[in-house]
Amino acid sequence: MEAARAFGAGKAGSGAFDPVAFFTHPRTVVRLLSWVFSIVVFGCIVNEGYINIGSERLLCVFNNNADACNYGITVGVACFLGSIFFLILDVYFPSISSVRDRRRAVLLDLVFSASASFLWFVGFCFLANQWQATSPEELPLAQGSDAARATIAFCFFSILTWAVLTLSALRRFLSGANMTLFTWQHMDPAPSHARATPYPIGNGVTIVTTNPYQAPPFTETLDPQKLTQQRQMAPAF
Repeated sequence: MEAARAFGAGKAGSGAFDPVAFFTHPRTVVRLLSWVFSIVVFGCIVNEGYINIGSERLLCVFNNNADACNYGITVGVACFLGSIFFLILDVYFPSISSVRDRRRAVLLDLVFSASASFLWFVGFCFLANQWQATSPEELPLAQGSDAARATIAFCFFSILTWAVLTLSALRRFLSGANMTLFTWQHMDPAPSHARATPYPIGNGVTIVTTNPYQAPPFTETLDPQKLTQQRQMAPAF
């Protein structure tokens, strides 16, 4: 179970990388969707988000507000690069031996995913507001309308995917925060020949000690009759 591992990872080097299991994992699927959505957002703005009306100056289709287009491109490119980075990190995450490094990786994923979800929410509200304020006269022949609608739609989809990634990272962080869940993996097992024996002391407290020594391989059994005869024999002077 994933919850019983250190921040979602088992022992380092416990198994080889399985591409099928990795790319069919729900977290990987959602991360790939986030990567595709970010491409759609900044690709639509770059390709059809600007129009030229009787001049050499390009105007943004979102109410001629250049900040709206720049915001969509910036967030889209940042999440595009972030998705690639965390995909690579997910590949190497099980091989990280340090629990502290695993904790930092999960915490970084949590912070980035939460920030991306918030930025996409702001972008969705901002672009939708600017598109609503855009008049038909500003877009002759409805130039860039489809790209603008697609940008707004995939901004909304990106909110959902990054929110799911945030919850996944939070679950991994909380499950690995309890150090008792994985400290047993780093403890040496007790010797097989050790035998626990209780040693009572005062006040009702009992100390359990282990005896690492085995009994000698050969033991001599003494006959009680011989011991009695030896005691009755007079000493010789």
